[in-house]
Amino acid sequence: MLAGLVGIVRPGPVDGWLDALAGEPDRTTPAPAPATPEPTPTPVLVAAETDGAAPDAAAVRTALDPLVNAAALGPTVHIQVLDVASDTILYERNAERPTTPASTTKVLTAATVLAARGAAYRLETRVVAGSTPGEVVIIGGGDATLAVEEDDRDLFPGAARLDDLAEQVKAALGDVEPTRVVVDVSLFEGPETAPGWEAWDVSPGGQVARIQSLMTNAGRIEPVHNEFGGDPRYTDPALSAGKLFARMIGSSQTSVKKGTAPAGGSPSADPAGTWTPGAELGKVQSPPLVQVVDWMLQQSDNVLAEVLGRQVALADGKEASFAGAAEAMRDRLRDLGLPGDQATLYDASGLSSRNGITPTLLVKTLALAAGGSEPALGNIFNGLPVAGWSGTLETRFATPSGNATAQGVVRAKTGTLSGVNTLAGVLVTRDRRVLAFAIMAKGGADATKARAAIDEVAARLVACGC
Repeated sequence: MLAGLVGIVRPGPVDGWLDALAGEPDRTTPAPAPATPEPTPTPVLVAAETDGAAPDAAAVRTALDPLVNAAALGPTVHIQVLDVASDTILYERNAERPTTPASTTKVLTAATVLAARGAAYRLETRVVAGSTPGEVVIIGGGDATLAVEEDDRDLFPGAARLDDLAEQVKAALGDVEPTRVVVDVSLFEGPETAPGWEAWDVSPGGQVARIQSLMTNAGRIEPVHNEFGGDPRYTDPALSAGKLFARMIGSSQTSVKKGTAPAGGSPSADPAGTWTPGAELGKVQSPPLVQVVDWMLQQSDNVLAEVLGRQVALADGKEASFAGAAEAMRDRLRDLGLPGDQATLYDASGLSSRNGITPTLLVKTLALAAGGSEPALGNIFNGLPVAGWSGTLETRFATPSGNATAQGVVRAKTGTLSGVNTLAGVLVTRDRRVLAFAIMAKGGADATKARAAIDEVAARLVACGC
């Protein structure tokens, strides 16, 4: 285990983390503008290439017990802390009991989709000739990052664009006038919202969109991401994308309808000018899957999580639905040697209040990613937010002041629902040990105080070395 750990630190999944903290450009994920000053790189991270002193479980217990008992965390806390190099559990409480994970569910989504599809996989949005001349069919391939036009690329930099696809189609049509746009969303099946989602989570709340295989900007009406308050989404993202596309190619938006692409056809339009139903008129591809996973983790984007969960299902020959994704994710976890039975999933984003995951499963998944035996999983660390620096941790670990010692050192996925606050990730202690942890609290009355109390647990692990 130690050899694998050392191997991933430099070079490996933590390499981009170290580079960013040292002031070098991150080669994988564009660094967001911080709302708080960027933390000074810590010598602890630089020293993580070598083996530090192993923590003492009794000392960890003494350090954490008062913090885990904090009233701000509520009556029930589920937690596990693992020394990755030795595979030793340093601290745990209710670790084998499932609890509501909120968005820490996305750790499992990231791991399973990277294992199922690989980091380089790309999602395609295609357009083919319809059944009659002038009818075109846009086929959703599950790329929720698809932008509308160039100005949208600030939301998902490098995303495929609907206007590029429209230009390809216009060129392929030549003198044929576009008469109708058909939207094919048959790739995904089943309900478009998950059990446990509240009506206001979709629109106007904007925490998520209806999950369809065609949409732009993850269903958002405007290409913006708000950490709190949500982003308004289209009530029917696929139909809205179809209308935008129709306008771009000069077809009537009122004639846009849902349907399926005709079977058969040549790989591309017939050079002789004959209309061939099913012939490809254009296509665009998403950035590599690893980039989509990064965005999903950094922004905690629920829509991206759901379409990625369906990719696990598709890769494993299962129905691309909420139920199919949940089944495929659990199966994939078991295939990786992880306790997949410790997850009850109703969605892949963690927005459902019905989900249940154990700290043990989250910690084991993170430890496997850090261990080097499953290289694809190491890409998780490129996307996990860094304390006080990026993503959903950008403004965290600021108060109380002692928590600031963990800025730049903790890399973790946050999770928040009503009465639920969670954090799962990795950190490096002052003695240069990499620890994986999951802290899951339920019942805290004040979310701000609960998050600060969770941060204090992680910061104490960083500072004490134990």
